Amino acid sequence: MRSKALPIVSAVTFMAASLVVAQPVQAADPVILDPGLGCGFELQIYSSGGNLHTKEFYDREGHLVRMISAGKGVLLTYTNLENGKSISFNTSGSVSNTTRNPDGTYTARASGHNGLIFFPSDMPAGPSTTQYTGTVVYNIEKDGTWTLVSTSGPAVNVCAALT
Repeated sequence: MRSKALPIVSAVTFMAASLVVAQPVQAADPVILDPGLGCGFELQIYSSGGNLHTKEFYDREGHLVRMISAGKGVLLTYTNLENGKSISFNTSGSVSNTTRNPDGTYTARASGHNGLIFFPSDMPAGPSTTQYTGTVVYNIEKDGTWTLVSTSGPAVNVCAALT
């Protein structure tokens, strides 16, 4: 399962799909990542509240070419399940615009409050979990790996904050 930007992004995003966008996680159950995926320890991500709306755009052949997600923020809580330490972010919302590139990859531009999780296969290689306030741009390769292009604004290293 490929989970990342939690609407977190606006919270940290954990989504499983061929197209993943940074956005707040909206689930009743927490997401738990094994050690080595989000951080060097077992990481739990829980969000409550929020309201996310997504609009998809397709070409004449029915291929997804663009997706916009926007919504009210969530209360996002990251927990180190090894030591019980938690950190919470009361996000105020996010907007994510994801566009399909001619080569079949996607470029996502997320603004607002977004949590991004990079796995060992991503660039830069994880595990890392970062909560951003500002703008984050990243590419999603055909194989599902992410490549960070740029960031602006404050960032919190969640893994460091929970150790």
